[in-house]
Amino acid sequence: MHYQVPAMIQKISSPENLGQALRAERKNKGLSQKAVGHSVGMEQHTISKIEKGNPGTELNTLFRLLAALDLELTIQPRQKPAVENIGDRW
Repeated sequence: MHYQVPAMIQKISSPENLGQALRAERKNKGLSQKAVGHSVGMEQHTISKIEKGNPGTELNTLFRLLAALDLELTIQPRQKPAVENIGDRW
C-alpha cells in the first residue's frame, strides 16, 4: 500500500510567511513556478511575487494558487502568545 504523508500545518502571520509556505509546498511537490502557474492560467512572475510575500495579491489569485498546490485555507481562533505585549506582526 502507498501511504501519503500528511502536509504540515503552518501558522501564517504575514504575507511573507504565506509566500514561504507556498514555495516550500511547491518545491516539496517537485513543481516549478512556471508549471504551477500554467496549471491555473498564471504567469511565472505572478507565482514569484506571491512567494516573495507580495501583500497586494488578490484573493482570487491566492485561491487559484492554493488549488494548484492542492491546499486549502482554514480559519481558526488565534492562540494567545505565551509572553504578553508581543504584539501583532501586522
